Amino acid sequence: MRIDPLLRALSEPTRLRMMRLLAHMELAVGEVAQVLGQSQPRVSRHIRILCDAGLAERRKEGSWVFLRSAVSEEALVSKGVSSGLSSGLGLGRAAAHLLAVAEREDPQFAARCAEDRRHLAAIRAGREANAQAYFARHAAEWDTLRRLHGADEPVEDALLAALGGHSLGAALDVGTGTGRMAQLLSARADHVTALDKSPEMLRIARARLQSLPADKVDLVQGDFTALPFAPEAFDTVLFHQVLHYAQDLAPVLGEAARVLRPGGRIAVVDLAAHQHEELRERHAHARLGFSDEQMRTQLVAAGLTPAIPVALPGDPLTVKIWTARRNTAPAPDAFERETAPV
Repeated sequence: MRIDPLLRALSEPTRLRMMRLLAHMELAVGEVAQVLGQSQPRVSRHIRILCDAGLAERRKEGSWVFLRSAVSEEALVSKGVSSGLSSGLGLGRAAAHLLAVAEREDPQFAARCAEDRRHLAAIRAGREANAQAYFARHAAEWDTLRRLHGADEPVEDALLAALGGHSLGAALDVGTGTGRMAQLLSARADHVTALDKSPEMLRIARARLQSLPADKVDLVQGDFTALPFAPEAFDTVLFHQVLHYAQDLAPVLGEAARVLRPGGRIAVVDLAAHQHEELRERHAHARLGFSDEQMRTQLVAAGLTPAIPVALPGDPLTVKIWTARRNTAPAPDAFERETAPV
């Protein structure tokens, strides 16, 4: 990071306000424009300047573009920057600290930031209302699925017990859907990344998770067959009622093993093998559950060491929890995974 573009980026009051907004949460570009009361093209120009200076980052999610601070504590840690101001992106951290101090000590700037946050609160309330409306429109479907899977609480309690009582570290919730499991994991994880392929579901999850600290959770659009993360990025990976949508387990579990750190844990919560063929048509299930042997074979092929599975009988379907650890030795190569029985 260079001092000249950083100082130029911070020389405009609107960009100072934007940085204080981003210190609290990730926002869509259109939402930033709404909070600031400026046109989207004008806000986009400010965003480009902040991003060019290394103070902010853009991320596309479907047709939306989200903006986040690049100098928050979590963002700097993810780049491998130490806590000292003298190394790596220390200039960015110093700039963020300066703006926080300015809000405390400059009454006029503080008043403007407070007003911006009031507008931001209205946006967050709108997100929550939209999420509630979505659930209301699909209430019958959700209730049917919940009855098939059994009550949520016993499954969630059993999952946490299966993962043990210690920290989950950096956790990845694959197929987060409405964000319920990411919310559950957040109490025991240092950081949660919630991934889903559907932008609509991510917007619902964003509303559910918006009360968490901005540096506690990330929402990412992506496919579970090609996870957009570096190798060994997570300590815990969760698939909660997701794998029955997978046509082929091998690439999905192979990707999970790739992003797990050595000794990291994977948990799969899904249906035991069943014969309810109607779920294929009514709920787009690609797989009618899994047997213990089938899941064990796939976990081992991905370079994982399975534990004893947990069964939670329901009416009419049984939920199973399969857990495994990543081996310290390299996982089998792609050919070995592809030839493992499904």
